[in-house]
Amino acid sequence: ELIAGRFVRVEPRRRVGAYLRGLLAGLERKNGWTLAEHAGAVSPDGMQRLLRAAGWDADGVRDDLREYVLTQLSGPEGVWVIDETGFIKKGTRSAGVQRQYTGTTGKIDNCQLGVFLAYASSRGRALVDRELYLPTSWTENPDRCRQAGIPQEVGFATKPQLGVTMLSRAHAAGVLHGWVTADEIYGQNRTLRDWLAVHAVPFVLATRNDDTLPLSDGRRRLARSLVTHIPATAWERRSTGHGTQGPRLSDWATMDLDPAGLPAGWGHWLLIRRQIATTGTVPELAFYRCAGPRTTPVADLVRVAGARWAIEECFQTAKNEAGLDHYQARHYQAWYRHITLAMLATAYLAITRDREAKKGQQLSTTTN
Repeated sequence: ELIAGRFVRVEPRRRVGAYLRGLLAGLERKNGWTLAEHAGAVSPDGMQRLLRAAGWDADGVRDDLREYVLTQLSGPEGVWVIDETGFIKKGTRSAGVQRQYTGTTGKIDNCQLGVFLAYASSRGRALVDRELYLPTSWTENPDRCRQAGIPQEVGFATKPQLGVTMLSRAHAAGVLHGWVTADEIYGQNRTLRDWLAVHAVPFVLATRNDDTLPLSDGRRRLARSLVTHIPATAWERRSTGHGTQGPRLSDWATMDLDPAGLPAGWGHWLLIRRQIATTGTVPELAFYRCAGPRTTPVADLVRVAGARWAIEECFQTAKNEAGLDHYQARHYQAWYRHITLAMLATAYLAITRDREAKKGQQLSTTTN
């Protein structure tokens, strides 16, 4: 019902309903064959046609999905998270596939990479937008792109540029409220940081220890060199949430950076996370470039930095429970359609989980 208006004809709308029910079912694999069998079809032709050629608006479904998530899960502490994940593939014909590094396996693999935008709050987290990364081995080969159904107007874009594309859509829809966080691939990218500053979107972006940072006195220093200038009393022990072994505690400190180019009334900081050292070990350090209202407390910066891991949980849930990576489609449009439906199924699970938790709380309150 949420997405019914994105279909011109009733047949593809019904088939999408069957596709979503299959993604939510307890099937070991969720590809064209298994989803077709679950729907009672004798072949996967209908499901394959749904992804590649049937008339429906996947980008419209994406927008409905984002509104659905924000309506149901938004909160004052909500955070937007950008990250990518890999889809391991065989052969060379799937749109965007090549041998490239993916954190999914922790090595160079033959895979596609998707860049995603997630929304996370205390009520839940879900993927709300997606873009397929196309390496230059594809964008510089028009024949290859044509065979995979990649439109002529689609050119090369870096992963941070794809992140900006997704953030721009949320901003244009008037829903980009709250902080943005991402790992160092995005934090090192000036275009992304500048876009966030121009649109007054506060951020906590991971960066490398050799990032050259502007200080308030006009000097520029490497991030790692600034640690020695932080007094021992400036470190605060804080948790970024609960892990499998209890609270994820670390020591945190900030240093002021030059706020030039930021909105009026904003501060610019280097946030440093120091691992709690054990005897005989050197504590690991992590660095974040942060910008937001000058009165932002350190606790808020730490909270946003910790929210980055929510997207990893989204990937895990989407792959394990909604078949995000189970597709067998090679076509560019088919990738977007399957991924969008898998994201919608995963969002349904997150929202249902939140509703059930509320029911449990209400029942507990009534009983007491």
